[in-house]
Amino acid sequence: MSIQEVVGPRTRWLMHVSFPEHHASPGRRLDCQCVRLPSSPVNTEDSGTSAQGPLGVLWGKSAEKAGGQANLLLQHLLDTAAVAELIWDQYLAPSVCRALEDSAGDGRGRQMFAWVCGIHDIGKATPAFQHLDAAGAARVLGAGLAWDPRVVARYSWRHDRAGGLLVRRLLADVGWSETSVEWLWPLVAGHHGLFPTLGQAQEPSRAREQLSGKGPEWKAAQRDLLKSFTRALGFRCVAAVEPNGVPSRAMQLQISGFVVMADWIASDQNHFKGVDALQRVDIHSARDRAALAWERLGLRGGWGELRQPGEAAFRERFGRDPRPSQAMVMDVAARMDAPGLIVVEAPMGEGKTKAALAAAEVLASRWGLDGVFVGMPTQATCDPMFTNVRSWVEAILPSLASQVALLHGKRMFNKQWRDLLKDDGPGSDERFAGVGEDEFGLDDPYGTVDSLCCPEAAPERLAPAEWFLGAKRGLLSPFVVGTIDQLLFAATRTKHVMLRMAGLAGKVVILDEVHAADVYMSQFLAEGLRWLGQARVPVVLLSATLPRMQRRDLIAAYLAGAGHHEVVEASEFAMVPDPTGYPSVTAVWSDESTVGNLVKHCRSWRSDLQVAVELLAEQVSGTPSNSDRLTAGDAQVLSLLRERLADGGCALVIRNTVPRAQMTFEALRAEFGDEVQLLHGRLSAADRADRTEKCLRLLGPPQPEGPRRPARMILVATQLAEQSFDVDADLLVTDLAPMDLLLQRIGRTHRHAGVQRPEAVAEPRVVVTGFFPRDDAPPEFPGAAEAIYGRYLLLRTAALVCAAAGEHWSVPGQVPQLVAKAYDADRQVVPSTWVEDERRARAEWETRQRARAESAEPFLLTRTGEHTRPTLAGLHRGGPGDNLSEEQHRAVVRDGDRSIEVVLVRRDERGYRALSGKALGPNGEASRDVLDDVLGGTVRLPAKLTEAAEDGLVPLDGWRDHPWLRYSRALTLDESDTARLGDYVLRYDRLLGLVVDGPRR
Repeated sequence: MSIQEVVGPRTRWLMHVSFPEHHASPGRRLDCQCVRLPSSPVNTEDSGTSAQGPLGVLWGKSAEKAGGQANLLLQHLLDTAAVAELIWDQYLAPSVCRALEDSAGDGRGRQMFAWVCGIHDIGKATPAFQHLDAAGAARVLGAGLAWDPRVVARYSWRHDRAGGLLVRRLLADVGWSETSVEWLWPLVAGHHGLFPTLGQAQEPSRAREQLSGKGPEWKAAQRDLLKSFTRALGFRCVAAVEPNGVPSRAMQLQISGFVVMADWIASDQNHFKGVDALQRVDIHSARDRAALAWERLGLRGGWGELRQPGEAAFRERFGRDPRPSQAMVMDVAARMDAPGLIVVEAPMGEGKTKAALAAAEVLASRWGLDGVFVGMPTQATCDPMFTNVRSWVEAILPSLASQVALLHGKRMFNKQWRDLLKDDGPGSDERFAGVGEDEFGLDDPYGTVDSLCCPEAAPERLAPAEWFLGAKRGLLSPFVVGTIDQLLFAATRTKHVMLRMAGLAGKVVILDEVHAADVYMSQFLAEGLRWLGQARVPVVLLSATLPRMQRRDLIAAYLAGAGHHEVVEASEFAMVPDPTGYPSVTAVWSDESTVGNLVKHCRSWRSDLQVAVELLAEQVSGTPSNSDRLTAGDAQVLSLLRERLADGGCALVIRNTVPRAQMTFEALRAEFGDEVQLLHGRLSAADRADRTEKCLRLLGPPQPEGPRRPARMILVATQLAEQSFDVDADLLVTDLAPMDLLLQRIGRTHRHAGVQRPEAVAEPRVVVTGFFPRDDAPPEFPGAAEAIYGRYLLLRTAALVCAAAGEHWSVPGQVPQLVAKAYDADRQVVPSTWVEDERRARAEWETRQRARAESAEPFLLTRTGEHTRPTLAGLHRGGPGDNLSEEQHRAVVRDGDRSIEVVLVRRDERGYRALSGKALGPNGEASRDVLDDVLGGTVRLPAKLTEAAEDGLVPLDGWRDHPWLRYSRALTLDESDTARLGDYVLRYDRLLGLVVDGPRR
């Protein structure tokens, strides 16, 4: 038994502690009682905490990294805890706070959260860290904490891992249960982004005592540090901190992300100058520092506690009453017994996105959620969604429109996003570029900029706080629109993945066009759904054409995360029935030990279109590949359009590859001239944006004050026109694609009401080409189409097209049945003469699908068989990488051949010019006036040129110090807009875009 004085920052306590048998037994709390003594500074000599004692010399930040004056370790722990208190008060969603309260117990959630965040750097109280700064080491040695300089210089031991082992020992010593210790120590050991195993966290055995602190002096200093920090936060003793429960593994990962967030903010020397005198260290000054930093950084959360939307909410948000399917989705969201997964399946143009946003508002108000993440299939589809989400958020609460972030690698091309940032005052472009232009791989983990120290001169931001726009932090913004990749990244075993998962905590997650995820991407999607299910984050999935098994797999993954792992292995899925109508909504949730579900359907807001199906057989073998000859297929399409558009009309021609689209465009333009437009992925960023905007303006929804619909227009496009592309064609001509994608393409025809159409195209019609059917044998497909989609699905879709030729498909009513026929392998759909070919194709397809799924496993956040582990220890064991660039992240979550983007510039006798023609500096220097022109020349190369581009292309000399251009590879064109790259000749054509000729001989 002992009586000792424990000193907090402004209060002295007398603690009576009972030590049975000189140490605490595992899983048993110590009996401690504390009595408050009169207030005094933290410098009593009895506890070894004088200015010359351990707490007065243990440093957390060197003078170099703390604004010219060292920061004591205790001060940094308190600073971080104070920031964590603000995160709790002004950022965390109510749902997250309630979950943390449940784990902590006794109303200690906020206090416990601050303690967990603050204790992260306790591993710095070791010789392994304290010797790293000469000035700081001298003070520590002078206070009687010794080490062998030869040993500590030879061996290294990271302070995050040291902290993990240190808290394991210290917490066990005071009686924390093994269960509580085991989930907490990985959060400390992993706060630099990677969770080690217990073995990986151990110090080198040959230097164990020297690195961790040999002798009673070090152990006493470590105990005093922990006690003083704990007392400052209001706990009576360290033993009293132990939570009553263990948070779920998903919540542990989210807490870890908030630990990193608090640490990064408190490590900013612009806001947290060093404090090297113990008498000035206390929690009150730390809170003052944190409050000032928080205000200057402009950090804030979302809408907090959101009121239940009234009956008129939909009209107030979107300007009209909900359609039946939209009302159905909102009704289901209001009737769920717990946060869960909602799958919305509805036709193209039905208004699924508005339904999802309305449902998100319902879910947020019911369960205390604080924001949304909307994930789109491509960067191009993100931009219009960003505008829509800003309008929706503004309709709910005008001040929150500024909190919507656009999150994809080419957001600097979005004019609205750029304008929002420019409104932040002089130099805002440069400040933003410095922290956000490569949001996945900046060297500076904090992304701090000196100009942020004086925000008083800056106007109110119209975009989220600059801090949120730094490396790896985008999902922490209250409202986010980005590619689905952002969610997939959160399911990868990469460094700082906890920041991404923390960014999804307390949000409603909406994912559009989920059918577009192939089997490889689906592994990451399922992994993300498991973690979100466990975290009780509601998810809304949207699709027009979702195969039955894909829907079941997504539901099973979410429910498995919610604790129902048997669903994943179940051969029958009777637990959740399939919808029997279309549009439909399927909702599932976990209510304690049971699974709840609601499955509803209704009629579409508009009558079914009777789409005539026409077959235009195309001879595949023996067609020329060079663009100076008219192929038989293009000649057929030209003849067809000449006939059907004789009296006018607007046609959409979709080709499966860029070269094929370019050839068709040239063939049609020779006759129809400027009435033909071309849209594909190898246009420069500027040209693609301009043409997309033009097509949407001319063929989009009729507007009272908009331009008149063209009397005749032909748009030739690739798969860009397949989804989230709101154009209305009178006639669709399309290459064959798998049934779900074919139906997506059909959704671009006769899409809008009130459009006057010429008589020849007054009836909805799809003309399917791009393959050659045969009477007594399987059809012929182009090699490129088979490479993209696989022969198996093309065979089954071709069979359904051939059977329907001359007939009609009822769209959207027949969509579920058509998709089911194409994807249900047990249904016989091909003619008997194709059966053997289909069998071989199916075997090849299944083998490839398995291989692609298995190739994702090394990168998934959780290894096979480890989803039920209780803690985060070893989560990053064998991970795929630490700091990955966005292109590398994309390569992780999207398989297939890698491709990269380059910036096209011209060079002539006058020097360098942007693709637009504007002059650059002698070494390519780009001023602010021409930056948009330079970036507008960005184009994605075909995958076959990736290696040559990586080997041969670098930034221009004048770009090397530019915040946005220093990572860009320049492809320099000559005066004829031609360049050589490896064995290929490339030229950029004003109409065709990037044309690849070769390989050259």
